[in-house]
Amino acid sequence: MEAESYSRLSERYRLAVEGELRSIFESDGQAVYPALREAMFYSLESGGKRIRPCLVLAVCEMLGGSAEAALPVACGLEMIHTYSLIHDDLPCMDDDDMRRGRPSNHKVFGEAMATLAGDGLLSFAFETMLAAALKDRTGAVLRAVNEIAIRAGARGMVSGQAADMEYEGMKEQTEEMLGYIHRHKTADMLEAAVISGAYVAGADEAVIEKLRQYSVKMGLLFQITDDILDVTGDEKKMGKTLGKDAESGKLTYVGLLGLEDARKAAGKAASEALSALEGLENTGYLSETINKMLVRSN
Repeated sequence: MEAESYSRLSERYRLAVEGELRSIFESDGQAVYPALREAMFYSLESGGKRIRPCLVLAVCEMLGGSAEAALPVACGLEMIHTYSLIHDDLPCMDDDDMRRGRPSNHKVFGEAMATLAGDGLLSFAFETMLAAALKDRTGAVLRAVNEIAIRAGARGMVSGQAADMEYEGMKEQTEEMLGYIHRHKTADMLEAAVISGAYVAGADEAVIEKLRQYSVKMGLLFQITDDILDVTGDEKKMGKTLGKDAESGKLTYVGLLGLEDARKAAGKAASEALSALEGLENTGYLSETINKMLVRSN
């Protein structure tokens, strides 16, 4: 897929997701306590590349499904991702003052309201997705929601975050533990995006398995490049404070392997992700996602 076509598709998906998120908050969101609603939407509307919801829609269309049918799932996933960022920035976690080029939620609304905003987005995500699942007689949306619940929960992203915090500053740091942390903290939510889109499209298990292999390697690639950018990146482009991983003693690919070997590991993960797509049709968007992730600057 040409870069121009990829950008055009991504923009279409992004605009669809952001339009639907605004619609949800203008209707159902009106029932939320005003101060809480403001805090929730502050982080939700702060932009970002919307990689995860775009993947939901792209995979669904790639497999012959309807992006419109997948839209509630894509929006729910973005709410969950946003909640995780709000909580990740809290002083008791990574203590970051900036996110996506704006003050973090707790810097604007206070720690208590930021915590509640994250809680609200998490529950609101499942309200949104399950409302769509109740209207779907095929059970496809329900399978997608179940996948997201597993990947975002105690067996997935939350375990990755817990391990990340526990191993911070430890002297004995291993590649095995690093793989565990980022398999769950980062890759699980990307896997949720890809596989939920496939479920909505009605994909069979053989296709699902190939896409799982792809998304796990994509998650690894994303985290390695994130670790590299924490050392080499531009704070203005990244929209957050850099260099904190080394300062706090976090277990990272650069810290464990060194910069050059981390770059080699990123290349290997990219190659393996692309190999996982062999035998599938219409994979241009997924391939280009890997290519862009490998050379990203933010």
